Amino acid sequence: MRAGLFAPENRKWWTLVAVAIGLFMIMLDNTVVNVALPSIRKDLGISISELEWVVNAYALTFGVLLLTGGKLADMLGRRRMFVAGLVIFTGASLWCGLAAGASSLIAARSVQGVGAALMNPATLSIITATFPPRQRGTAIGIWAGVSALALAIGPIVGGVLTEKINWSWIFFINIPVGVLGVIAAGIFIDETKDTSHEQRLDLPGLITSGVGLFALTYGLIETNDHAWTSTRVLTLFAIAAVALGAFVLLELHQRLPMLDLSLFRNPTFAGANAAMLLVGLAMFGIFFYNSLFLQNILGYGAIKTGATFLPMTVMIILVAPIAGRFSDRVGARWLMGAGMTLLAVSLVLFGTLDASSSFWAILPGLLVGGVGLAITMAPTTAAAMGSVPVDKAGVGSAVINSMRQVGGSLGVAIMGALVATEVKVAPVDRRFPTEFVAGYHRAVHVGAAFVLLGALISVATVRKLHPEGRGAAEPAVGA
Repeated sequence: MRAGLFAPENRKWWTLVAVAIGLFMIMLDNTVVNVALPSIRKDLGISISELEWVVNAYALTFGVLLLTGGKLADMLGRRRMFVAGLVIFTGASLWCGLAAGASSLIAARSVQGVGAALMNPATLSIITATFPPRQRGTAIGIWAGVSALALAIGPIVGGVLTEKINWSWIFFINIPVGVLGVIAAGIFIDETKDTSHEQRLDLPGLITSGVGLFALTYGLIETNDHAWTSTRVLTLFAIAAVALGAFVLLELHQRLPMLDLSLFRNPTFAGANAAMLLVGLAMFGIFFYNSLFLQNILGYGAIKTGATFLPMTVMIILVAPIAGRFSDRVGARWLMGAGMTLLAVSLVLFGTLDASSSFWAILPGLLVGGVGLAITMAPTTAAAMGSVPVDKAGVGSAVINSMRQVGGSLGVAIMGALVATEVKVAPVDRRFPTEFVAGYHRAVHVGAAFVLLGALISVATVRKLHPEGRGAAEPAVGA
């Protein structure tokens, strides 16, 4: 039995387990911190703006460095970058837990973001390089399920650890997981890299993309406190536009670009990334404001709020692997279209909620949304990754993850602006439930329009892949 479990033909599944450990940890940290923020503020005596940066420092460095992490994974080795990111993330988690002040905690969260940016593209590119095309959709479906599970149980884990032990343990819990991940990576993951031609780091591309993404993400974050037309926000957006425009021009003329823009000539790759951007834009913003709705309008506590999302989590875990397997057989196109249509239905159902709604009124939207996300995320990711050569898997992974991250940041800002059209005070003020609900309804309806647009783009652009005709179809396992 033991020999069968660890037989060579099962090695790729153990590789997936090793990758999933690291992925679970970095995705958990996207949401585990939120419910601990009041305790962190009380314990460290930090200001509201400093508290916001405890969250934003991680998101900012994560989003800015994703593309760089993907290129480094292709150039230096995917296992090497995965392990390096895991070590950095684990060490920074220890630093977070031991932090005695705002500056130390914010700095540690920034370093966590660096580790996550190195790890995240490597997880998907390792899967792409390890699994043959006939199993790749199934593996990516499991990848998507692990990611969704971590995001969904983050609030529950954070609430329990904060209330029952101490907020520091939301970071300390990463340490044994990180150590286990490093050991598993050394045993089960084979090294792969891009060996198609000479390699060098595209420093101009790295700098311009970093400045552009930093300015864009920072500008979106600042819209929570400043008007979209304020000098600060407009200046940041202008810097982003100039830097990202320069990045595109540089990449078009570089001999060895960091991002091969010719990848976007493939309609499936371009369409899958556009769909991911729209899903991130709609769903991340709605998740953020769903949490505010549950806590500030319905009066739920942190743990109860996290537990409310469990039905959606269960549906994602159950359906995502099945959707991945199904996409291997029929292609991603119609699954993506159907999934995003279900997401639109879910958002319309959320738009029926008000201050008197019970859990049973919330449940249909959660169940439909869980199925919709499950049959959207895995096929979308599989379509994007299946349309790039294996030797470009790191950059392909970084692009699809960047689309989700940038879409999520933009979504929180846009949904916040829509809520603010009705709420003339802070959206967390419990004295104005009617105004918040009206703004929330407007936000979910706009979100539904976004995902319907994504469904149309998917059906129009994504095509079933025929990997047998691609030169790099089979996994390139080995250094």
